[in-house]
Amino acid sequence: MILAGDIGGTNARLALFAIEARRPRLVTEQTYPSRGHSSLYEIVDLFRADHRESVDQSCFGIPGPIHVGRSVATNLPWVVDSRELARRLGIAEVGLINDLEANAWGIHELGAGDFEVLQTGAPDAVGNSAVIAAGTGLGQAGLFWNGKAHLPFASEGGHASFSPADDLQIELLRHLQSKFGVVSWERVVSGPGLVNIYTFLRDTGRGVEPEWLRLAIAASDPPPIIYDAAIGHKSPLCEMALDLFCSLYGSEAGNLAVKMMATGGIYLGGGIAPKILPLLRQSAFLKSFLNKGRVRPVLEQMPVQVILNRSTALIGAARRAGAGVGLC
Repeated sequence: MILAGDIGGTNARLALFAIEARRPRLVTEQTYPSRGHSSLYEIVDLFRADHRESVDQSCFGIPGPIHVGRSVATNLPWVVDSRELARRLGIAEVGLINDLEANAWGIHELGAGDFEVLQTGAPDAVGNSAVIAAGTGLGQAGLFWNGKAHLPFASEGGHASFSPADDLQIELLRHLQSKFGVVSWERVVSGPGLVNIYTFLRDTGRGVEPEWLRLAIAASDPPPIIYDAAIGHKSPLCEMALDLFCSLYGSEAGNLAVKMMATGGIYLGGGIAPKILPLLRQSAFLKSFLNKGRVRPVLEQMPVQVILNRSTALIGAARRAGAGVGLC
C-alpha cells in the first residue's frame, strides 16, 4: 500500500494506492485546503485518522525545491522534512519530489482521453519531453529519454527571469519591477500572474473595469473571475489580459522546449490550462510557442498537449514510490 500526496498552494490531495500488475490503482483519496492547515504533518495525521490501512511506501509531490529530503515550500508557509513524515507513518523512508516531477512521473499512466492536443507534431516524435504547469505558481520539469524510457527530473525554471518580447511586455516588466524588484516568469504565468497582467492593463488605462467586475474580483478568487469573463466575452479588459497571458504562457513553454530539446513533446499541466482551452486552441499561445527564430522548424515537430486528468501528480507520486522499490 502506497500513501501518495499531491501538495499544491491551494489544495493538498492525499491518496492510498495499491500496486497491481506494476501499475498504481487508487484505493481512496481526500482533499484538504492547504492554507487551512499549519503544516503537511497536520494533514497527514488527519488523513491517517480516517484511513488506518498499513502503509508500506510513501511519496509526496511538494511545490518547491527539495534538498536532502527537506523542502521549504515556495507558495506555502511550510517546511517539510521526509524524516518527520517517515516517523509519523512508521516506515523507513518517505520520498519527497517536486510537484512537477510528480506530474512527469504520472504522464505515462494516462490514456489518450486524458489529453487535449494543441499541436500534433511529428508522427514519430521521440526524445526528451517537458512539463510546464501554471496554477498557484509556475512549475516545470523534464523527462530525459535514455533510449528506452523517460526519466523525470525536477526544475525550478518558473523562477527564471521574465524576458519580454515586445514593447507592451517591456512595459509590463517595468511595471512589475516597481512592485517586486526581481520579476520571474511565475509573476506573469500563474494564477497570481494573470491578476498582475490584468492590474497592469487596468492601471495603465488600456481597459475599463466595470463596477460589477470590480465587486466580483473583490469578493472572490480573482483568476477564475478574470478568465470566465474573458471566455464569456463579458469584459474586453479581461479578454485582453487572458490573451496576453496565453501569449506569455506560449513563449515560456517554447523556451522550455528549446532548453530541454523536447522533441518527445511538451505537456501543459496545472489547473489553469484545462479551463482556458478555447483560448489555448487559438493563435496567441502557439504563435508565441513557435516564435523562436531559426529553431522554429524544430518546435513545429514537437507535440504539444494539455493534461486534462487532475490526478496526474497524485498518480505520479504513487508511481515514483513504487518505482523506488521495483514495483512499477
